[in-house]
Amino acid sequence: MEISDADIREFQTAVKQHSVYDFSQYSFNSLKRRLIKIIEEYGNDLSTLTDSISKDGKLVEEIIKKITVGTTELFRDPQVWKKLMLHVLPRYRKHSNINIWHPGCSTGQEVYSMMILLDQLDMLDRSRIYASDINQDLLEKAKGGSYGLRFNQSYFDNFNKVFSVNTRDQVAFNSFDKYFQSDITSDRIIMNDYLTSKPVFQKIDLINEGNLFPLKFDLIICRNVIIYFNFELQNRILKLFHNNLRSNGFLVLGLHESIVGPATVLFNKFDDFYIKRNENDIYSS
Repeated sequence: MEISDADIREFQTAVKQHSVYDFSQYSFNSLKRRLIKIIEEYGNDLSTLTDSISKDGKLVEEIIKKITVGTTELFRDPQVWKKLMLHVLPRYRKHSNINIWHPGCSTGQEVYSMMILLDQLDMLDRSRIYASDINQDLLEKAKGGSYGLRFNQSYFDNFNKVFSVNTRDQVAFNSFDKYFQSDITSDRIIMNDYLTSKPVFQKIDLINEGNLFPLKFDLIICRNVIIYFNFELQNRILKLFHNNLRSNGFLVLGLHESIVGPATVLFNKFDDFYIKRNENDIYSS
């Protein structure tokens, strides 16, 4: 099914005029792919859907949720989490508090991945975990911490890859049972209560609202989110992250995401991660 660029622009305009959302700086190709799936599901064309949006506020919310559905899993890209455990998180061992934000957290698996790492390093008690997403349905799933077992068999392989550390810094992995219960009968992985009760989850439109949490962060983990934004919006969001990181704070992006354009002066590359450059360093370069 094909939809024209003009139809997409009309859709973007309708969403902006009839809701609090703005997809005008969403990656055109990403938005097009999502919209094709949505109109196939609804069985009509984009013009009809756009017209309906202007008349039905509930439909807008429904469509936004379908556009913003993300894909995630526990310890996705295990090598990234392994490097975080060995080379980034130990920098905060002596900190009295560690603030971490997961914008675009989707269903929350990366939030729980981070807490498991922190627990392994005996740093969880000193950490404050914040997570946000534009999609309220995804946030509710994240809060519940319950995931399909058969669909997520790779979780167990990911765990083994992250914690098979053959160095002097070896971390002895606690059993899965400390973190979640797996029930074959109900086909669920259910995160334990002490993990689900710790994060602060909040619905936030990153594009229009930024950071609504009243603090700055040591780490921001925002993986596979800005890839859906156009160049200008990516740089605006990266500036937002820079402003909301503490001095020398770390930013973690997806493996297929990188910093290009004006925002390159805001961060130094450190392996797969980015470290905030302080204002003096930026203006002296």
